[in-house]
Amino acid sequence: MKAEFIFQTMKRHRKNLVKILENTSESDLECIPEGFRNNIWWNITHLLVVQQLLCYRLSGLPLYIAEDMVSAYSKGTFPSELPGPEYRADVARLLEETVNTLEADYNKGSFNEYNTYTTSAGFVLTSIDEALQFNLYHEGLHLGIILSLMKVIR
Repeated sequence: MKAEFIFQTMKRHRKNLVKILENTSESDLECIPEGFRNNIWWNITHLLVVQQLLCYRLSGLPLYIAEDMVSAYSKGTFPSELPGPEYRADVARLLEETVNTLEADYNKGSFNEYNTYTTSAGFVLTSIDEALQFNLYHEGLHLGIILSLMKVIR
């Protein structure tokens, strides 16, 4: 599979998420409007975590993020208080760095094995290529949620 377009799309999407982080007030980042289960901050950080789990953990490779981030923002978790500015800056940096690293690792052929995984949406992932494609779908779903949150909050 030629993954060049997937990486270009992911990079553009991540730049947009960084802009949202930089241009959204703390109170808006942590606001959970009625009818929602999480906030903008949680959704953005969740995307970082899920990409690492889908691509690295399921390939038996080490993650580029801390385990405490995984436990706080994985599927089934809920937002706690908004972390400080340094943590938010780390997430903004990691949003872009992890895509570049993923692309480099992919191009080096680092993903030699993959543990089959069935997503909560019912997709069965059997390879890194399928994980990359599903990750874009997942990020698009959460972008829709983020945009909905922004619309309701503002």
